[in-house]
Amino acid sequence: MARSRAGIETRRRILDAIRELLALKGPEGTTLKAICDQADVQPGSFYNLFESKEQAILTVVREAIEAVDPDPGHEGIDTMADLVQAYIRFMEDDPSLARIYISIAVGGGVSDTRLEGRVRRHHRERAARFADAFAREHSDLPKDRARRRGELLLAALNGLALSGLIDDEFDFRGHALELLH
Repeated sequence: MARSRAGIETRRRILDAIRELLALKGPEGTTLKAICDQADVQPGSFYNLFESKEQAILTVVREAIEAVDPDPGHEGIDTMADLVQAYIRFMEDDPSLARIYISIAVGGGVSDTRLEGRVRRHHRERAARFADAFAREHSDLPKDRARRRGELLLAALNGLALSGLIDDEFDFRGHALELLH
């Protein structure tokens, strides 16, 4: 029991160190050495808990996404508006994490098949949630059309997110909310 408690504490320190380093130094300054120094752990302890620095960073990003999840129990009660608002909160609450997520999703998984699989699974889960919410709100549509509309909305949000990260003057929130009308 004490051993698992120590592992949980070490994991927390590592993830806290990553959050702090990303905020202060960005992804370039969030090296394995910096993470281990900040968390006061040895690289071996890091690798006992995470396969790679990228996996640990994605864990931090996933926790940020989960923090704004309108239906954390996945009970099927979220609406399209809830999902869009959650996407907006994720983008606005921590733009550095949002930038990292988009960067990893667009290019980071290409060279790491485990990372690519994780990003792809997360995307498919989000697309399914958007599709389900769309189907609940538009029960008159055939299921395949509702699925395609939900997927299209998520794809549009992803494109808007990329535009917002490229152009500081881009009205991500306004355009994202416009998708609901």
